Amino acid sequence: MEGLSLGEIDRDNFPLPTLGPKILKWRDAIMKGRGLMLVRGLPVWDWDMDTIERAYWGIGHHLGIPGGQNPDNEMLGHVKDYGEAKNDPFDRLYRTTANIRYHCDAADIVGLLCLHPAREGGESRIVSTVTLFNELLNAHPEVASRLFEPFKLDGRGERKHGQRPYSLIPPCRYSEGELRTFYHSDYFHSVERHEDVTLSEAETTILDFYDETGLQPGMYLDMELEAGDMQFISNHVIAHARTEYVDFDEPAKKRHLLRLWLSAI
Repeated sequence: MEGLSLGEIDRDNFPLPTLGPKILKWRDAIMKGRGLMLVRGLPVWDWDMDTIERAYWGIGHHLGIPGGQNPDNEMLGHVKDYGEAKNDPFDRLYRTTANIRYHCDAADIVGLLCLHPAREGGESRIVSTVTLFNELLNAHPEVASRLFEPFKLDGRGERKHGQRPYSLIPPCRYSEGELRTFYHSDYFHSVERHEDVTLSEAETTILDFYDETGLQPGMYLDMELEAGDMQFISNHVIAHARTEYVDFDEPAKKRHLLRLWLSAI
């Protein structure tokens, strides 16, 4: 591994003879089981940032193949407060201290490694999108089929010149008999800022129901990630959110996580 750049490291040149077989079991649990894996104790407090990044990147490669997380093709994201505006639709909320509503990312698995937790708040909140769909089917069966038709997903300024400012994405589909969901509350809502785009009554009913039901007691799980915790979740069956947080004043203590988007192949 010495002499290799981060992008050159993969599962072949980052062998994990003891941990590797366990990671394969993690992947089965994430992709075929509960959809979630929390692993504690990566010794980030003993390592410098270069070692931490390489270790997490290498572990990620044993789960899947990392992919770009934004138009800049950022492969290993740093989730922290960059001091950007919380109410600017062109800013990514993960770069602020703001509350982030339920969403899924454009990958099979999203991974977070906690380097420093916040002083207050900043919990990782997760909810089963299968459960949300079943609850919707019971409460509003007349609109459930709308989830299998395209919704407009706001591009948030990341569309190329000449393209329409949103994508068309059906939130739900079945794959091998299993329900898979791509849900993004903030981006499905903010698309209305564009000219001649208005959410239909059915779309509003669905979005409001998912957001409100997902916050009812017993529906969600809050996870207070501590330094050294690695969280991996399936974007196909779980939506995740983040509670607003208050950071430390000292730069070295500020909330900081590393993020991976992985294709589970």
